[in-house]
Amino acid sequence: MNAHTERLEVAGPAGRIQVLRDQPEGTPRGVAVIAHPHPLFGGTMDNKVVQTLARAFVQSGWSAVRFNFRGVGSSEGVHDEGRGEALDFAAVVQALAPEGPLSLAGFSFGSFVAAQALQPLWSARDVRFVVLVGTAAARFTVPALPLEAHERTLVIHGEQDETVPLAAALDWARPQSLPVTVVPGVEHFFHGQLPLLKNLVVRHLRTQA
Repeated sequence: MNAHTERLEVAGPAGRIQVLRDQPEGTPRGVAVIAHPHPLFGGTMDNKVVQTLARAFVQSGWSAVRFNFRGVGSSEGVHDEGRGEALDFAAVVQALAPEGPLSLAGFSFGSFVAAQALQPLWSARDVRFVVLVGTAAARFTVPALPLEAHERTLVIHGEQDETVPLAAALDWARPQSLPVTVVPGVEHFFHGQLPLLKNLVVRHLRTQA
């Protein structure tokens, strides 16, 4: 993402996991781990939305960690439909954010994975923020979020999302009474609206959870 991006590797349940880490100025508020979109449709940690989420966290004083799921880039293993990917997420957290404040974020398939990873982490860790963009509720059974996590969670969806229809995201959120921020006229990858996406996330991260 910038000249200060660190390239790292951590051990995961399927082998090596390829990681990028960006640091803010000064002492980080904590570590944000960000999950990328579907690997079988070209999703990687270099996805523009994922990079935008990383920039928002770094601007807000967080260390931002992105990683390639198993079978992507130099990460070892093969795609596991979200099950193994949630284990990859947990392994990255354990390796690079074993203690202290933690935030979770994901885009599309990555939101599905982040929501799964949140379940065991919520009761065990100091989870400050959750950011889910284009949540893949149309093709996957995204778990409900802990009720106590709602006030710390930002769910963003494009009105004209052609990959995950807005109706699917609302159907997932409705039983939880979980608010969804809808960006008018925007499709799945937020083409032309990445600055707006970043600003929405930065605004959320200004709250003191």
